[in-house]
Amino acid sequence: MNTELTLYGYWRSSAAYRVRIALNLKGLAYRQEPVHLVKDGGQQHQGAYRELNPQGLVPLLVDGGHAGGEVRIAQSLAILEYLEEAFPVPALLPADTAQRALVRSLALHIACDVHPLNNLRVLQYLKNELGVAEDAKDAWYRHWVGLGLAAVEKGLEAFGGKLSLGSRPGYLEACLIPQVYNARRFGCDLSAYPRILDIAARCEALEAFRNAAPEVQPDAQ
Repeated sequence: MNTELTLYGYWRSSAAYRVRIALNLKGLAYRQEPVHLVKDGGQQHQGAYRELNPQGLVPLLVDGGHAGGEVRIAQSLAILEYLEEAFPVPALLPADTAQRALVRSLALHIACDVHPLNNLRVLQYLKNELGVAEDAKDAWYRHWVGLGLAAVEKGLEAFGGKLSLGSRPGYLEACLIPQVYNARRFGCDLSAYPRILDIAARCEALEAFRNAAPEVQPDAQ
């Protein structure tokens, strides 16, 4: 299938990382357009990018091959849903309705409850506007990540030691692995989450995840 997909993102953005994993799992070719979240005061705030994405965030997926004309989609989970509907094979979500709901529930918890409290603009505000010391900022991060991952660890019991699609990863793992990456980056102790660590080890060995990793992206610094 001929696709004309362009992903606007930043190498260390968790949300863009999710989308890269999903694109790779589906075997979709795409072009990357870097948007540096720190350089030049944050390129996501500049007029040219705001014209493309008024939200001023990454990622943004542009599908230039859509039959109805170019489509622009912001928000990582909306992009994952679009990819699942526009390019349904291979699926990222289970076929069973209840299992799909469970996967979405855990993915939403990661993307909407845990990550927003610890993303770059929140941490920058804590430090630059509120004058929060570095140690206190890191404690903030670890507190919210710890609460979030504890809930995910418990939720993973439902999969009986398997990945969300049985023998292969999908939507859930695309959200979970970037959060694990961030937790490690900030020195979080993950020893209390053996299910999460097992899934991370299995996924990080796969080409789709290796090629999506922040350090191998063209704009990595």
